[in-house]
Amino acid sequence: MVFLKDQEQNILYILFGNKKFKFVLRLSVKRVTMTEKIIRFGVSIEPELLNKFDKTIKKKSYTNRSEAIRDLIRKYIIVEESQETDAEGLGTLTILYDHHVSALKNRLIDIQHDHHQEILTTTHIHIDHNNCLEVLVIRGKTKEIKKLADAIKALKGIKHGELVITRASV
Repeated sequence: MVFLKDQEQNILYILFGNKKFKFVLRLSVKRVTMTEKIIRFGVSIEPELLNKFDKTIKKKSYTNRSEAIRDLIRKYIIVEESQETDAEGLGTLTILYDHHVSALKNRLIDIQHDHHQEILTTTHIHIDHNNCLEVLVIRGKTKEIKKLADAIKALKGIKHGELVITRASV
């Protein structure tokens, strides 16, 4: 079987032995609606930086630079908007702590009850004899979310805490 393609006329010929079959290729063209409008723009970048970027996005399994750049832009916008204290945010607070530190469990419970309106759910995992991992899913004004995270991360016995905020609507 041999494939031959005539680019100008969009014709594909398939040869089976001494028989030749002709296929006319009809390419469907998707119409872009106003909500799907794509804008192309140019970016000037040093070759070394572009090479590093290409290696990084390949490791992250991006299929092309455009999608990686779109994700970076979205992340930048979310970070900037989360600086607005009245913005509605959604996020997680992940903490690792030693549950043997006296009164820590009670302080965590008190703070969580004081912020019940922001905390949607929590997950508690026993890592080993001394350490626990807890993840709080949080929603509310970014000012209140940060205040809650800071109060928990400052507690004696918290070994590590990380707050990630995104927008409720991106």
